[in-house]
Amino acid sequence: MINAPRHERDYPDREIDFQEAMESGFQVIVDCMLEAGWRRGEVMRSLRRLIAADNMTQKENAKVEAELAIARAMIRARK
Repeated sequence: MINAPRHERDYPDREIDFQEAMESGFQVIVDCMLEAGWRRGEVMRSLRRLIAADNMTQKENAKVEAELAIARAMIRARK
């Protein structure tokens, strides 16, 4: 069962609560993969790769956002 956040607005431990709520979901995924015949090492490696891919995507998105901000500032400066 996934627990709901304590309240809708941000609070100091919200990220920790979110991580705890996700743990059970990841455990279900791992259990299903193991039951299907995948080895634990393969499952964990794949999860790590998914996390790494997400981290890279976030970094690339941040770069693009920074480049867009610079381009917008340059356009405003020309006006």
